[in-house]
Amino acid sequence: MSKNKSKKGVVYSTNPDYQYQYEDDNEEVETLPPNRQKLHIRIELSGRGGKTVTIVDNFVGSEEDLNTLGKTLKSKCGVGGSVKDGQIIIQGDFRDRIAVLLSQMGYNK
Repeated sequence: MSKNKSKKGVVYSTNPDYQYQYEDDNEEVETLPPNRQKLHIRIELSGRGGKTVTIVDNFVGSEEDLNTLGKTLKSKCGVGGSVKDGQIIIQGDFRDRIAVLLSQMGYNK
């Protein structure tokens, strides 16, 4: 059994002939088109040493597409940031600028 797979619907079976069904944890989520995405933009101050960051979350899609969107937003804002845990983190308060950029790209916010 691979480390990335878990048994689907069964905790334990005493039947030696039982065929387990496995879930793949690496399943790619299909990326929704921009006009069907409902992204949330907010700022965060806590837990960041007093620094302000802009968070874009609620993206539905593959990790690769999220990274691409994050890279585009960082370059358009001219600042650093990262993509972690399904969120795009942009250094600074860029809520208004990101809202305009996402609208231009066809995303809902």
